Amino acid sequence: MNSLSQRRRRPGPAWLAAGAFLSAVAIWAILEAVAQAPTGGLPQTSVPKAVATPISAATPTPTMAPGSATVVAIGDSVTAAEVCGCTGFVKSYAAHLPTAAGGPAHAVNLGADGLTAAGLRTLITGPGATATAVAEGDVLLVTIGANDLTPLLSRWQTAGCSAACYSPAVDTVGSNVSAILAAAKALRGDRSTRILVTDYWNVFSDGDVARVSDGPAYLRWSDELTRALNNRICTAAQNAGATCVDLYAPFKGDGSLNPTGWLAADGDHPNAAGNQLISSALLTATSLPGG
Repeated sequence: MNSLSQRRRRPGPAWLAAGAFLSAVAIWAILEAVAQAPTGGLPQTSVPKAVATPISAATPTPTMAPGSATVVAIGDSVTAAEVCGCTGFVKSYAAHLPTAAGGPAHAVNLGADGLTAAGLRTLITGPGATATAVAEGDVLLVTIGANDLTPLLSRWQTAGCSAACYSPAVDTVGSNVSAILAAAKALRGDRSTRILVTDYWNVFSDGDVARVSDGPAYLRWSDELTRALNNRICTAAQNAGATCVDLYAPFKGDGSLNPTGWLAADGDHPNAAGNQLISSALLTATSLPGG
């Protein structure tokens, strides 16, 4: 590497004289421009005005004062975290949000048991607590869509439910997620916002509980359905400029891992360790460029 401590040569007399002459010319030019400028002083320039950038998770969030950020979470019972009776991922994420992103942040958890994407779309597009809270959220966490697919379970148990059967429901969830994210961006206006949208490890129960109660065939089908929904959720998130945070791999790897250790006794919701796993995935996504 070249050293930055190399000594510079001092200018000779001829260079000093030339410098003085050029300085005098520059001063005369500035005074002449001011005399000809419109009222208000300096002449107008051709520098373009700043263009407002649409808010999205891909837009870098400016450094915020520590403790100034608000994290708002909307979604279903996974977000609510009432089943495990533990510190949910929303509170954990807010507490560990980096100081450069305004953390530790204030957490507002609006997760509700049984909430569907269709129901959340209604809540966020109308007046009420959800829209009011989202409008004030510097970071928005979204986990929604699994409950919309509940009717498919009984159809599979009765007569099976292939891709032709579940695709319309999956597509409807995707459309509703797109509408939810569009509404959230509209509520925030031109304020910088991080939007993190998670997918699922399974839309229904999983692990040892599901294996005993429903069998291997169910696990294969629910995994197939979950992957289809995850793809649709992530597509909606990416099209909205949000960040899709994968929860499938942390819980199940490539699909071969048993997620029981991350699940509550019902085999459906995350336990304390599972909530911390989700929080870690969200924090990792936040630290990435555009996260």
